[in-house]
Amino acid sequence: MHLAYPAVLSALLFCTGLYGVLARRNAILVLMSVELMLNAVNLNLVAFDVWLSRAAIETLHSGQALTLFTIAIAAAEIGIGLAIVLAVHRNRGTSDIDRLRDSAESPDDSDDGPHSAAATAEAAEKAEATA
Repeated sequence: MHLAYPAVLSALLFCTGLYGVLARRNAILVLMSVELMLNAVNLNLVAFDVWLSRAAIETLHSGQALTLFTIAIAAAEIGIGLAIVLAVHRNRGTSDIDRLRDSAESPDDSDDGPHSAAATAEAAEKAEATA
């Protein structure tokens, strides 16, 4: 088999996962898209390992070893990610990323920091411009 077949399949999987990360609003679907991207990388690692092992007589199969490491990291990432998503869903009632971003707590307006004064001045200017 040529190297182009798994490379094209890997590119398609990675692009599908990238689209899922950029377009999805549900946090669980974003995590699934990240897993799809990691599997595309794993496919590339194994394909190039097999392709390079044909050229060398004694190989270490480092691509397959990296793939096992990537699978272990992906399993830990999905476990922690799902725990965070479930905790956020329990506290906020939704796992929609846009709603979570909109309902994030803003800093207190009574804070004397330079950012709060600038934010208050900008809000006042916007209110005057729309009035």
